[in-house]
Amino acid sequence: MKLRKVTAASAAVLALTLSATACGGGDKDSGSGGDKVKVGIKYDQPGIGLKEPDGSFSGFDVDVATYVAKELGYEPKQIEFVETKSSDRENALSRGDVKFIVASYSINDKRKAKVDFAGPYLLAHQDLLVKTDSKIAKGADLNGKNLCSVAGSTSAQNVKDKIAPQANLRRNSGYSECIAALQSGAVDAVTTDDSILAGYAAQDKFKGQFKLVGEQLSNENYGIGVKKGDKATVDKINAALKKMVDDGSWKKAVDKNFGPAGYKNEPAPKIGVVVK
Repeated sequence: MKLRKVTAASAAVLALTLSATACGGGDKDSGSGGDKVKVGIKYDQPGIGLKEPDGSFSGFDVDVATYVAKELGYEPKQIEFVETKSSDRENALSRGDVKFIVASYSINDKRKAKVDFAGPYLLAHQDLLVKTDSKIAKGADLNGKNLCSVAGSTSAQNVKDKIAPQANLRRNSGYSECIAALQSGAVDAVTTDDSILAGYAAQDKFKGQFKLVGEQLSNENYGIGVKKGDKATVDKINAALKKMVDDGSWKKAVDKNFGPAGYKNEPAPKIGVVVK
């Protein structure tokens, strides 16, 4: 009887030990035990974040996200990229759908009230994309010309307000439609962030057809969105971004994704410094 009691007690201890071990299955930032990390990106921005027909992903944001995830302890096969559209980025973080978001996510005060940001990791500017043989050399040359942007965007109106009040605005549902209109000659220029424009122009099917004018109509500081209050993750991502710049990986990613469009990128921004 005594032996049975001891055995039962031992079994109970063993069960508790196994349970505790199972519950403590490893640090999420270590990537151990087959853990995955969900990262929000864009699926429809060539050169930035694009889901390819074969299911793979490409673009500068994808390269940055992959580098950062590796520094957090995750191998590429452990990364699950999740499409996060602009209108749902804050909600995706607050719901915990993703660990962090790398999706041409400009840092501003309104967003900072809802999420925390690491970075910035890229300073972009609103610019104009025209045909390579276009006579448009500056924004003012758009007076009397057709300018395309996306419905709901303030980019085209920004051009009219600041540099070309006589430009004729054309709004399409997406930038792909604007690029097609530029290629056909239906419009004379397309406007949005220079990084996005460069990404389209760098596609194989468009190489050599378009060029950036070089206007800098706004400063867009791309940051990595993290759930509000998660300072530990912000600090780890900032350290990863600094390392990416220091070891040359950042420059390689810029050249690979934007170089074919002749994109004259700004130097890597300083972590925590937002250019107004």
